[in-house]
Amino acid sequence: MPIHPPTLVPAHPTTPETLLSPHGRLLDLRRPRVMGILNVTPDSFFAGSRVAAAADVVARAGALLAAGATVLDVGAYSTRPGAADVPVAEELARLLPALGALRREFPEAFISVDTFRAAVAEAAVHAGADLVNDVGGGTLDDDMFATVGRLRVPYVLMHMRGNPQTMSQLTDYDDDLVLTLLRFFRDGLAALRAAGAHDVVLDPGFGFAKTAAQSHELLRRLPELGALGRPVLAGLSRKKMVYGPLGLTPEAALNGTTALHVLALQGGARLLRVHDAAEATQVIQLYLNIFKAEDAD
Repeated sequence: MPIHPPTLVPAHPTTPETLLSPHGRLLDLRRPRVMGILNVTPDSFFAGSRVAAAADVVARAGALLAAGATVLDVGAYSTRPGAADVPVAEELARLLPALGALRREFPEAFISVDTFRAAVAEAAVHAGADLVNDVGGGTLDDDMFATVGRLRVPYVLMHMRGNPQTMSQLTDYDDDLVLTLLRFFRDGLAALRAAGAHDVVLDPGFGFAKTAAQSHELLRRLPELGALGRPVLAGLSRKKMVYGPLGLTPEAALNGTTALHVLALQGGARLLRVHDAAEATQVIQLYLNIFKAEDAD
């Protein structure tokens, strides 16, 4: 019997969101947007995203913005599986000069800081960051929720188990995977509201304490996260869930990434976190054009 692909229909989020930065910048997620990855690290899994010198940071950021990125996501601690731990002082030493350079060169850009540490998040917000992207979802620093609530900064709540050093060994789930995430997000949203944080984006954490097969299941069932009424971020770019089944490397995974971005948009994702901004921007534009989505410009 032939196998027919599922019918693809445009997704409509429960409650479109506009995120307000403590610095007065707005991020409108009523239509999908691109978040460009900018790693000031020596060991992120995809070499093409690594930058070090201030001039290189500015050059890559300019290229991402010119290619269609709406958000720059700056990280100074690699969270690839098995990555070495980095002291807080070193993370700040990498991060703050980069943020300073970006704020000077791109004063209107919406900048995210990729960190799971409350102290780093606070320093970054004071340096001009507009959003905190926390891979730990508050589990790696007990002060994170109180910090983002006090700062009134938009926040990405991501699901992960363990930490970057241990997460690859924590892929056994006793319950349904999506139900586990729904409970995690429900509880996290309640705790964030209690702390005073209200602008929250959900990230299922593809590849974080999840096998490639589990990540594929999450992508297939992404619409189920719409029950929580929050925008969803999809971080799929060049990950093992893309290149592993194809027998490729991260460097050869752009085509597969693009294919999965289409499915993420179908599932309701409103932020695509990517290494390749031009290709992701093209996917979004074609998606909106083809389905004539209500939120198209």
